[in-house]
Amino acid sequence: MAVVLILVLIVVGSVLFHVLSPWWWTPIASNWTYIDSTLLITFWITGIVFVAVVSFMAYCVFRFRHKPGNRAHYEPENRRLELLLGGGTAVGVAAMLAPGLIVWNQFITVPADAASVEVVSQQWLWSFRLPGADGKLGRAETRDVTPENPLGLDKNDASGLDDVIIEGGELHLPIGKPVHILLRSVDVLHDFYVPEFRAKMDMIPGMITYFWFTPTRTGTFEILCAELCGVGHPQMRGTVVVDNDADYQTWLGQQQTFTQLTASSGELPPAN
Repeated sequence: MAVVLILVLIVVGSVLFHVLSPWWWTPIASNWTYIDSTLLITFWITGIVFVAVVSFMAYCVFRFRHKPGNRAHYEPENRRLELLLGGGTAVGVAAMLAPGLIVWNQFITVPADAASVEVVSQQWLWSFRLPGADGKLGRAETRDVTPENPLGLDKNDASGLDDVIIEGGELHLPIGKPVHILLRSVDVLHDFYVPEFRAKMDMIPGMITYFWFTPTRTGTFEILCAELCGVGHPQMRGTVVVDNDADYQTWLGQQQTFTQLTASSGELPPAN
């Protein structure tokens, strides 16, 4: 009976902890409510299965507890039970996977009007690059990274000369406009994650990964690295500020372009 009581308490305690827990997601600040909905579907399905399985275990322990003179009935196969369990499992797994596949398709399908922003990670710093007046990001290569050119921009690409460079500072974004986040790492695996945006993606050396989102409320949000990247991993923090249009334009006008940065360092890019 002690085992039965423990199993019942596990079920009741788990449900109460989930319902009454003060710990929950941070308020969302992007369009990705779909991700929250997908997680809730997973919680409901796995929660129902957990309650059903543990409750059934408690019932079996109580119903078929040892009694003097009783002998177990050996039944090696039960086709009906196997079909029921197999079919129920398949339906449950499909119900969890299908919403995720739909949301993933939305997650990687970038709107045509999304503005490109590059995020560059390195131990243990976030840097950012925005298009200049031409609206295009120039080419960049990790092999071109130097102290004077920390993001590795191609100095022979005219599209990159007016790119806005923010090294270790705040990234500002305008509210209500889709953003195409291009992710690049110059050393090891990192992961760009802002909890309020729900969206995140690994940053892999030698590759450019991406995702997109639309900020839905102004405010200041913390950037975390969600991939263990070395001894400084816990301190790899950054800041995203979502502004209204006027404040964003004011901030953007105060930033330096690649040409201005190289000129201040004494290394001018080649003329084209």
